[in-house]
Amino acid sequence: EKVPLNLIEVILAQGSMPKAHPAWALARRPAIDFLDNTMAHTRSSFLPGRRRAVAGTAMWLATCASAQVTTLDPVTVTGKSTPVATVGGWGDVPMSQAPFSASVTTAEQMRERGVQRLADVVRLDPAASDAYNAVGYWDFLTLRGFVIDNRFNFRRDGLPINAETSIGLDNKERIELLKGTSGLQAGTSAPGGLVNFVVKRPTQAPLRRVQLGIEQAGSVSAAADISQRFGIGDAFGLRLNAAAERMDPLVRAAKGERRLLALAGDWKVSTDTLVEAEFETSHRSQPSVPGFSLLGPALPAPADPRINLNNQPWSLPVVLDGDTASVRFSQALGAGWRWTAHAATQQLKSQDRVAFPYGCGTENNYDRYCSDGSFDLYDYRSENERRRTDALELALHGAFNIGGLAHATSVGVLRSQVRNRFQMQAFNYVGSGNVLGTRFTAADPTLTDQNTDRDERSTEFFARDAVKLTERFTAWLGVRHTQLQRRSVRTDGSRATSYDQSFNTPWLAASYAVDTDTLAYASWGRGVESEVAPNRARYTNRGIALPALQSRQIEVGLKGSHTDSNWSVAWFDIERPAWDDIGSDCSSDTPGDTCTRQADGVARHRGIEATAAWHQGAWSLQGGLQWLHARREGSANLAVDGKRPTNVPVTTLKFHGGYDVSGIPGLSLGADLLTEGSRMVLADNSIRIPGYARLDASLRYAGAVAGNNLVWRTGVSNLLDRRAWKESPLQFGHVYLFPLPPRTFRLSVESTW
Repeated sequence: EKVPLNLIEVILAQGSMPKAHPAWALARRPAIDFLDNTMAHTRSSFLPGRRRAVAGTAMWLATCASAQVTTLDPVTVTGKSTPVATVGGWGDVPMSQAPFSASVTTAEQMRERGVQRLADVVRLDPAASDAYNAVGYWDFLTLRGFVIDNRFNFRRDGLPINAETSIGLDNKERIELLKGTSGLQAGTSAPGGLVNFVVKRPTQAPLRRVQLGIEQAGSVSAAADISQRFGIGDAFGLRLNAAAERMDPLVRAAKGERRLLALAGDWKVSTDTLVEAEFETSHRSQPSVPGFSLLGPALPAPADPRINLNNQPWSLPVVLDGDTASVRFSQALGAGWRWTAHAATQQLKSQDRVAFPYGCGTENNYDRYCSDGSFDLYDYRSENERRRTDALELALHGAFNIGGLAHATSVGVLRSQVRNRFQMQAFNYVGSGNVLGTRFTAADPTLTDQNTDRDERSTEFFARDAVKLTERFTAWLGVRHTQLQRRSVRTDGSRATSYDQSFNTPWLAASYAVDTDTLAYASWGRGVESEVAPNRARYTNRGIALPALQSRQIEVGLKGSHTDSNWSVAWFDIERPAWDDIGSDCSSDTPGDTCTRQADGVARHRGIEATAAWHQGAWSLQGGLQWLHARREGSANLAVDGKRPTNVPVTTLKFHGGYDVSGIPGLSLGADLLTEGSRMVLADNSIRIPGYARLDASLRYAGAVAGNNLVWRTGVSNLLDRRAWKESPLQFGHVYLFPLPPRTFRLSVESTW
C-alpha cells in the first residue's frame, strides 16, 4: 500500500546502476541471493522485468552502501485496490475492469456485519434475496429474481460442489456472487448467477486470531485462525481454522451445535511452482423451523417469530456432515504462460428429519393451512443421505501478442462426477397441528416411500480470450462445450431414467475505458438447464429428456473506481424458458397418460442494479438497490401469464453507514438499513405480502492490551423489533411464510497477535 521511493526513484531515473560503480562488484552476488530468497515474496506488479531486479538491488545497496547513493526525502504512494471476483472466470481481473456484475463479501466484512451463514448475504447485496431460508436447514438464495440451484450453482475455489448442506464460513476468505447467466463458468446452472466460496490460504506474515462470541438467547461460539510459514525461504505454509458453537436461538425448541476444522497448506517449490492442498470437515445438528402459511383464503398477520412448528416430543434435529478436500498445482512456463491442475472431492452425509406441516385435508387445500389455524402434520425422515461430488480441472493460461493485439487466454477441461445415494424415507400423516405450536401428536417413522438415486458425469471444455483491440477497447470472448450423462432410479429399482446431452454456452462482451477510473461494458451470454420428464404413469413423455433449457442474458453497465469511492450501475434482461405440466389430469397416475411436461412460455426478468461505496475521513457509506420487472410471458395458463413470480420483490435497498468517533480512538459506530418491496404469495398474484424495512446497529472498539490487538464488537439486528413476513416461497407445491427474526443482540471479542 505504501512504497518508499527514494532509492527506486534514483535507479529508475538513471535507468540502471552503472556497472563501473565501486559498489557493484561487491554487491552483485549478495544482491542476487537477496533477490532469490526475499524479493520473490515482495515483488511489485508495477515493476516488471529489469526494473524490478534493479529496484531490488537498490534496496539491498541501501543497507550496504548507503553512503554512495544520494538520499532524497521519503516519498510515499498510497494505492487503491479493487476486489477480484474469480467466479467470473477471468482470473485476477479486478471487478472495476470486468465486464460483468459481481460482488465480494470478505472475511473481515463477515465479522463486522455478523454474517454467520450464506443466507445472511441477502442483507448485503441488492440482487440477493431469501428463498426458503429456514433456521436449522441449508440455505437457498434468489439472484435477480431466480432461485439458484443448490446442486449446480455453487463453487468452491472455482470447482463445483453441492450446497444441499450447511457450508461453514469460518475458513472462507470471501464469498463471491456472480449475477446473471453463468454458462461460461458452469455446464448446467439456473440463470440467476453463481456462488463461489474462496478458502483461506496461508498468509505471508504469521497470524494468530481467536474470537469468542455470544448471542441472545444463549448461543456461545469460539473460533481460531492460525497461519505460519516455515522452512528455507518460508517455502512452506500452514493455516488452521477451528470453530465450535452451541446454538440456542430465540426460536423455541431449536437448540443445536456445530463445529468445523480446516487445514490449508502450500509449498513454494520454486518461484515458478506452487502446490496447495486443503481439507475441511464440518458438523451441524439443529432442528429445522418450518414456515407458516395462508390460513384458508386469508393472509394472516405476521406470526410470533419465536414459535417453532417443529416442536413435537419426537422431533429430531437435521444433521449435516461434510468432508471436502482439494489439491492444486500451478506451474509457470515462462513468457507469460502457466498451467494449473486442480482436483477436489466433497462427501456429504445428511439426516433430514422434521415434523412437517403441509396442507389442510379437511378443506381440501393442500397448498396452505386451514382457516382455523390448524394443518396436516407429517412425520418426515430421510436418513443416511449421501452425496458425493468429484471434480478435476486442467487449464492453460497465457498472454501473448498477435498482429499488434494483446490477448489474455485460458483454455481447459473440467471433468466432474456426482453420485447421490439415498434410503427409503418416511412421509406419514400423524394428525393435526396448529400455528401456535401447542398441539402434539404421536410419531410414525415407518419407511413407506421410495427415494431416488442419481448419477451424473460431465465433461466441459472451455476457452476464454480477452483481446485488447485498442488502448481503451477490449473484446471478451468465451465458450463452454458440455457433454452430459445423467441417470436416476428409485431406491427399489423402479422408474429408471437415462439420457445424454451436449450443448454449447457462448459468452461475449465488449468494454470501453472511458477514462482511467470509468468503464463501460455490454455483454451477452447463454446458460443451460437440463431436465427430464418424471417417470410417472400420468406423463405421456415420462422418462424422456426435455430439450435443453437455454436461458440468455443481455447486460449493459457502467462502473467507476476512485481513491475514496467506487460505484456501478447495470441494466439486465434475462429470459428463461418455462416448463409446465399441461393436460386433463396432472395430479394423478390413474388412469395414466393424462399429462405432458412441455414448454410453456418464458420467465423474463429485466431490471436495474446500482451499487456505491464511499469513504472519507471518519465516514464510510455503502449500499445498493435493485429494481426488477419480472413476468411470466407466453404461458398457456392465463392465470399466470403476465403475472409476477412468487417470492420476488420488485425493489430492494441495502445500505450501511459507519462513523469513526474522533474523540475516542478505536471506536466505530455502524448502522444497516434493509428494505424490500412486496412479494407475491400466489402464482395468480391474488395475494401478496407487503414490503418491510429492517434496521440493524453495531458498535466496534479496537485497542491493544499487553501487545495483543483486541476488537470488541456488539450489534443488534432488527433494532426496532419489527414484525413482518420477510419471504413467501412456494416450496414443494405449498405456500410458506417466514417471519422477520426478532430483535437479537450479539457480542464478540477478537484477539490478534
